[in-house]
Amino acid sequence: MSHTLLRQVSAAGRLATAARQQLVFSAQWARARGATAAVVAVRHVNTSVPQSNAARTATSDSTATTTSTKTTMTTMKTTETTASGPSSVHPNPGPLPGFNHYARVGHPFKLTDAFLAKYANVAPPFGFDGLGELVYYRTYSRLKPNGENEQWFETVARVVNGTFNLQRQWIEHHHLGWDARKAQVTAQRMYDRIFHMKFLPPGRGLWAMGSPITETRRLFAALNNCAFISTADMWETTSMPSEPFTFLMDASMLGVGVGFDTKGANHRKSTVHGPNPNKPTSTMVVPDSREGWVDSVGALIDSYFDQKRGTVEFDYSLVRPAGLPIKGFGGLSSGPEPLRQLHDAIRSVLGAHRGNPLSVTGIVDLMNLIGKCVVAGNVRRTAEIAFGDANDAEYIDLKNYQVNPHRAEFGWTSNNSVFCQVGMDYKDVCERVRINGEPGFFWLDNARQFGRMNGVPDNKDWRASGGNPCLEQTLESHELCCLVETFPNNHKDFADFQETLKLAYLYAKTVTLAQTHWPKTNRVMLRNRRIGCGISGVAQFVSARGLEELRDWCERGYDVLQSTDKEVSDWLAIPRSIKTTTVKPSGTVSILAGATPGMHYPESRYCLRRVRLSRHSNLVQPLIDMGYTVEPAVGSEDSTLVVEFPIDFGPGVRGLKDVSMWEQLNLAAFLQKHWSDNQVSCTVTFDPETEGPHLAHALQYYQYALKGVSFLPRMELGAYPQMPYEAITKDQYDAAIAKIQDVRVTLGKSVVYGAGVKEEKDPEAERFCNNDTCAL
Repeated sequence: MSHTLLRQVSAAGRLATAARQQLVFSAQWARARGATAAVVAVRHVNTSVPQSNAARTATSDSTATTTSTKTTMTTMKTTETTASGPSSVHPNPGPLPGFNHYARVGHPFKLTDAFLAKYANVAPPFGFDGLGELVYYRTYSRLKPNGENEQWFETVARVVNGTFNLQRQWIEHHHLGWDARKAQVTAQRMYDRIFHMKFLPPGRGLWAMGSPITETRRLFAALNNCAFISTADMWETTSMPSEPFTFLMDASMLGVGVGFDTKGANHRKSTVHGPNPNKPTSTMVVPDSREGWVDSVGALIDSYFDQKRGTVEFDYSLVRPAGLPIKGFGGLSSGPEPLRQLHDAIRSVLGAHRGNPLSVTGIVDLMNLIGKCVVAGNVRRTAEIAFGDANDAEYIDLKNYQVNPHRAEFGWTSNNSVFCQVGMDYKDVCERVRINGEPGFFWLDNARQFGRMNGVPDNKDWRASGGNPCLEQTLESHELCCLVETFPNNHKDFADFQETLKLAYLYAKTVTLAQTHWPKTNRVMLRNRRIGCGISGVAQFVSARGLEELRDWCERGYDVLQSTDKEVSDWLAIPRSIKTTTVKPSGTVSILAGATPGMHYPESRYCLRRVRLSRHSNLVQPLIDMGYTVEPAVGSEDSTLVVEFPIDFGPGVRGLKDVSMWEQLNLAAFLQKHWSDNQVSCTVTFDPETEGPHLAHALQYYQYALKGVSFLPRMELGAYPQMPYEAITKDQYDAAIAKIQDVRVTLGKSVVYGAGVKEEKDPEAERFCNNDTCAL
């Protein structure tokens, strides 16, 4: 398990402490054996003595059905916490047929076969008439050892098993007392909620949790959605100048979207000297690994700042050719060419700075070029966001390709936003937004001072320095965050939703137990334990149940999460999460559940949804044969294809043409006040002619209610080619559907199996937030 600050306690001290606690807790447990636990259930905990090495851990059967667990209370109760956990957060499990009473500590957690068999033949409720199922098979259904793709019930089992293994390892490592019986019951409840899509882990969680990536390679950073890195400290003596760039590249290749700032530009120590011609040239043989690619970039960048280094050349002979499988992370190799091009581009950027400080443009160019290299690998997709000074004309013009024509080929790899001050003049920036939708706006002081924007500052996040690519999370430098997504409209009532919130929270909090391979990241995450429990399908919920019911669910749900966070944190003996709630933009995960993404309304009731596939994917030809429109992806024509799916969001949901800019801003502020203590990812679609002139006025009002916002001008052909969603008419929808053969709920299986095709590799996971503004 992860090395943490707690491991600095000596082994002898831990053993002595554990022995003393064993005697005390044994007596307490004996006196409390007959106590009955309260019905309110959040998680499994051990109310007995911490287990010895001969203690039982087990897997068991359960009589739990596939229907949602009924919650008998809708308000949280105050609970008593013992040394091994709160005593009333989970009912004691009844008889569990097949329970293994003799498994030893260290035995991996596993849902029982008998339990899983109940779900094997249950049709998952995939959304959008087959698109959700196809996206699942394309994106998250990993290969099993026998060469077959996972089915949904197996993917959910892998994820839940991995989640509870993390908990078990933490509890056992710290001798906190693991109760395998209660774990089995809680895991089965979590399984049912995920299977029926009441909540879903993030895409990278569905893809990586419980796989060899976490269980063997221990690359837990891949479970996180996003990160932020500041360039402000890159000139410190404890850092190498390349550190922000290699962090972004490493995280991006793990599928983590990364934000960065430009504060390291024009520093007195930032002079670009170039490789020292008086030092010998060295040749680095690039290993065929993520680490090897990242190290090569670091060595090259540092050679331009460290006068003790000579020229660095590279030998790419170990990098596998294009088209070969990538083990573990899935997909196919792009070959060495994207890395070779990146090395050449870095030399060009830094060579142009020789004798001068590294500029704002230089920092963003390097980050964007790295993003382009990662994306060129196709399956290693990522997302970036740059933050700069709103008064810096050089930064504001980065996406003005008349001023910076060289950036047209890679400037698209990041969303660009500005740090805003309340009371600033927004007119000049808004004029640029009216034209192309950028930059976005981020009020860092609001993010530092407030949780929910309810008028009560708490200053919890005073160390925050940025945010993630879709701007739903406040972050410190080097910090990662894990998001999880709930779907309120998939619940019958609040009691049902409350049960989901507790289990969704438990997934996200569990991810914070895992160690990354970055020491600075571990320091921040051990302290903050930041998570983001999000809500999606907001437009559907408001359309079906009204805004007041949403407000009520948000307020009560937030209270449930705060109570749950206190109890779970006490049980795990870790700090409470600095922030817990968010509204993420969503992407393929909401498609699985048939939900509108985040708080956003769809372009219209009828839309084309575009999904990316590798040119090498075995799914491409069957999709063409079935009548889907398939075309090369703009900007990645050599490696990626885009498939168009006609979808119907259903009656009652308005399209964006019927939702004004002001209503969208109001909804974002509403959610920032009543739900999200991190941020609300909000891309406001506006009419550049009728609403564009009012952007600056709108920001003057909403600067007091929001932490971040971006805008997207509504244009006839969209702001850029192949947008994820495009509005179509009912006639266009009917015509598109008529061309497609074999459209049914089991579309995904018909493509993967029925057409005689089986993916002979792991899926091309979209491991990044991918709404209108975040997809690369």
